[in-house]
Amino acid sequence: MNRSGLSGPVLITGCSTGIGRAAALSLHEAGLTVYASARRPETLADLAARGIRTVALDVTDEASMAGAVAEIEAAAGGIQVLVNNAGYGLYGTVEQLPMPEVRRQFETNFFGLVRLTQLVLPGMRRAGRGRILNVSSMGGRTTLPGGAFYHASKYAVEAMSDALRVEVAPFGIDVVLIEPGPVKTPWVDTAAASVATDRTKRDDPYADFKDAVAASFATAQRGPVARLASTAEDIAAVVTRAVTARRPRTRYLINPVAKGLVGLKRWLPDRAHDAAMRRQYGLPGPARH
Repeated sequence: MNRSGLSGPVLITGCSTGIGRAAALSLHEAGLTVYASARRPETLADLAARGIRTVALDVTDEASMAGAVAEIEAAAGGIQVLVNNAGYGLYGTVEQLPMPEVRRQFETNFFGLVRLTQLVLPGMRRAGRGRILNVSSMGGRTTLPGGAFYHASKYAVEAMSDALRVEVAPFGIDVVLIEPGPVKTPWVDTAAASVATDRTKRDDPYADFKDAVAASFATAQRGPVARLASTAEDIAAVVTRAVTARRPRTRYLINPVAKGLVGLKRWLPDRAHDAAMRRQYGLPGPARH
């Protein structure tokens, strides 16, 4: 038993790469029983080889989520910690992104997280204790150009978590938000690919905007921001602290870049913040009539 008194199993979503994989290893090394999950369980073979239990779980599929929770509860008697980590970044313009893609972003980043939380809460209430960690982002507290629907999904995670924290506290259940800043994971490649400008469309009114956003991803991977970026292992260490702490914080905002950008959003008036973002991205100002 670790010092938090939580001795039951930990279920983590999205463990095939990045933060989820690193968190599974970190929590396993801390002595907890970890169930690492992914849509394709074959991607978890290396974790299984290290003694970590694995389970197939697709957060966009009701039967998959219900089956995974039932499997773990039958084998281990209940889930004491849920780490909702699965997610990806969709970037593009509000006008042009197809609605099926917008819906898929929310199904993965928000609705799946909510449904899995609903499925584990009855067992946590019966046990009289539990902990839910929702991997949000600095993007749940500030918005960067081109990421309207990614940020909207993370703002939704933040709001839901704030409400849930009060609802379940009387049952001995903690709700914790993990808010990374820039992280060196495949997430960046996925987000950058989603905003890539199709140069065959010569009349795209947003071509320059998309180029600027794509360039910002390149800068984040190679420029000064890259030197300040966290690793997946850095985030996993914070996840482990939040799981094992006797009284965890409600939010863990990670990385100096994240703290700076969230502070900028908090203190600057909206138009001043917009101007700062335009300068950072090299975007033109508002049209004057």
